[in-house]
This record gives sequence, structure tokens and C-alpha cells, in this order.
Amino acid sequence: MSEVLEVRNPRSGVVDYHVTVPNRAAMQATCEGLRAAQSNWARIGLEGRKAAMLQACDAVDRHYDAIVEALTVDTGRHAMSVAEVEGFKGITRMRVATAEAALAPLTGVSSDGGLAFRQQYVPYQLVGIISPWNYPLILSLIDAIPALLAGSAVAIKPSEVTPRFVEPLCRAFAEVEHLRDVIAYFVGGGETGAAVVDLTDMVVFTGSVATGRKVQERTASQFKTAFLELGGNDPAVVLDSADADTAAEIIVRGALENSGQLCCAIERVYAGEKVYAALVDRLVERTRAVTMNLDGVESGELGPIILDRQAAIIRAQLEDALAKGARVLTGGRIVEKDGGLWCEPTVLVDVTQDMAIMQDETFGPIIPVARFTTVDEAVRLANDTVFGLSAAVIGDEDEAIAVGEQINAGGLWINDFDTMGGVGARAEKTAFGVSGLGGSRYGFGGFFRFLRKKAIVVRKPAA
Repeated sequence: MSEVLEVRNPRSGVVDYHVTVPNRAAMQATCEGLRAAQSNWARIGLEGRKAAMLQACDAVDRHYDAIVEALTVDTGRHAMSVAEVEGFKGITRMRVATAEAALAPLTGVSSDGGLAFRQQYVPYQLVGIISPWNYPLILSLIDAIPALLAGSAVAIKPSEVTPRFVEPLCRAFAEVEHLRDVIAYFVGGGETGAAVVDLTDMVVFTGSVATGRKVQERTASQFKTAFLELGGNDPAVVLDSADADTAAEIIVRGALENSGQLCCAIERVYAGEKVYAALVDRLVERTRAVTMNLDGVESGELGPIILDRQAAIIRAQLEDALAKGARVLTGGRIVEKDGGLWCEPTVLVDVTQDMAIMQDETFGPIIPVARFTTVDEAVRLANDTVFGLSAAVIGDEDEAIAVGEQINAGGLWINDFDTMGGVGARAEKTAFGVSGLGGSRYGFGGFFRFLRKKAIVVRKPAA
């Protein structure tokens, strides 16, 4: 008998969607089909693959409303669901535009001309992708797009928490010749994810550190490569040279985007003594102006907590902070309405490094603010973490860059937040600490994750 997956609506708490989970035999048959189609996908060449990916953008437009609606129900927020679909199209077009330069043939000769070489790029036949629930569509495809352009087929296991978008998205992809044969989604839980690891040649996992460890162990035991995109506890350092209002705007945007449910959210703030009081005042003012969408998906700015278990994590971190002396200046509560769970946008002060909220990933709209006396202290506090995903530094540009260069994180946002998307066509970053493993998701490195390199070296006859 087939397993049926129950899916909870984050706004009502009601199970109102069901998915039949494919068994191992069905997954294996599908993966064999993907492998068989991959040779033709590689054979049509880069120009053929680029054309198919652009056709996918057009197909998604034809199914736009259904995909957005499914994402909106999955996540309980509308504007960000629209942004995900637009993001897929934007990333696809960017990758199409840069693929030729990234994958350009490389040749060379030895200094005496006696040897010549040609670099051959060989795509992994079948790439496995395991993606999370916070940005269900875009994080299932952000790595699939360059993998497909590089010539691989892809098997995707999206989060079982937010799977509704899969059905309308796959209807769109089914309209694209060639592409429809080399992409498949498998909806299910942990066993389905494990099967994706077993049935593919390499894996990209985006999600928690705990699950990332399991993926790494399983791939390593099979001599497969895993690229891990994991969590963060990103700091923002506000220098005394910063404008308090500008800093507050950046921090509130960075901490509250998608209700704080993003890996690169600003989760802890360190402010210089001179700017601290003004910054806190403006953070409270701006945070109080942010509303939750309690009355409808388009009624406010913050959506519900998508995964109900996350509410317990947020509540526990708040309770730990308050027990250790932190004070809430605004927010601080988990709100329940009609079965859904929301976290009030929150500003905390009198926080210390021993608090869980300063050490662990929160994944909620919480802004804890501490002060520092010297820049060296700010750097030490920013680096007091097992994570190293990204960080922001706000203040005089030269000083902010100098501070950013000392922070152990892959992405440094100077006087802004999460600006990687604007430069990710060429700029690359890798994670520090437990925030990830493997080469860059961005830039040309985002293609080379899915390619093995073969050096063809030729001895030239003597002149």
C-alpha cells in the first residue's frame, strides 16, 4: 500500500493536502529514465539547453497563477511567493546569459611547445537536489538551473512541508521538449531523501546542519560528492560612523524578510557605543510599524511560521534570553490565530553571548542587539559562532570593508543586506564553519559543481 503524505496549512494548522509518496522501485525507474534521457540532453549542446531553459520560463508564465497560488498556500505569504517565481525566471536568464563564458573550452601548451592540453568538462549524469521549506520553489531550482545547463539530469526532493507547488510547476516543465525528460520531483520524507542520495551521482543539499551531516555521511560512504548549503546565525556590526536610521532600515529588512525564515537573515546585532541608543530607538520604531498578515495573505508584511515545530524553537530561545536578563522592547510573543502561528517582530536588548538566541539559528523575526566598545571587540563577537554564512557591516565604507575582511563568513554585505544576487553571475562565495561545504553556488563555480574535469594531454612530435 502506498504511503500518503499529509501536508499542514500554515495559516490554519489543518491538514488539507495529501501526496502519494513514490516507493523506491518507482523512484529507481524514474531515475533510470532520467539517465537514459541525459545523453540526448548533453547531445543537443549548450545552445539547445539554453533554448529549453528559456522555454521553461515561458511555460512557467503560462502556469503563473497556479504556481503562485500553490506557493502562497504552502507558505502563508503572497508577495514572497510571487518573488520566488520571478526569481526562477531571473536566475534562469542570468545563467543562460553567462553559461557560454563559464563553460568556454580551455586549451594550452607547455613552455617548450612539446605538450598541449585540452580541458574536457564531463557532467555528472544525474544530480540529486534536496531542498528546504522556507523558499520551496527557488531553492529547489537554484542549483538545478546550472546543473541542467552544464548537461546533467536532475532528481529533486523538495521539502515535504511545502510540496503543493510541485504539481503546477511540473505541468509547466512538461510542456518543454527535452527538458521534461531530464527533471523529476520526488515528494516525500527522510526515506525519499535518502533514496535520492543513493540513486544519483552527486548531491546538493540545502537545509539544517543536523540533516546536512546525515547527507554528508551517506554520500561519503558511497564515494559521492555532496555540496551542503546549511544554516547561519549572521551578525550585523554597526560602527559608530553609521547613520542610525540607515542601519535600522538594513537590519529590519535583513532580520524580518520572509518572517526571518531565511538562512542568511540578520540574527544578532552589535552596535558601537556612540550609535547604540539611536539605533535601538529606530529599530523599535521600524519594527513596531511592521505588521503580520493575520487577516489574509496580502494584509500584512510578515507571514506565519511555516513549520509549526519552529515555533517551539523560537519560543525556547526567547525564554532562555529573558531568563538570562534580556529585555523585550517590542514584540516577544508567538501569536496563534485560527490554528496558524505567527511570531511578533521583536527587538531584544541586554543580550549576552551565552544566550541561545546569540549562538543558535533562530529562523524567526527576532533582532537581539548588543553593544561593543572597540572594533576588535566587534570582530571577536561577530566571530564567536560555529556558523559562517554571511554578515553585514554598516558604517564608513573603508572602515566597514576593513572590519568585514576580518569576519569569518562567506558573504559580507557592506551597507546593505544579502546583495549576492546582484553580483552572483561572477562573484563567488563559500561558507565558513558549519554553514556549508563545497564550492560556490554562485558565479562560474555554480556550473563547475556539476562537471568533472578531464585533462587531455598530447605529446607533440619533435620539430
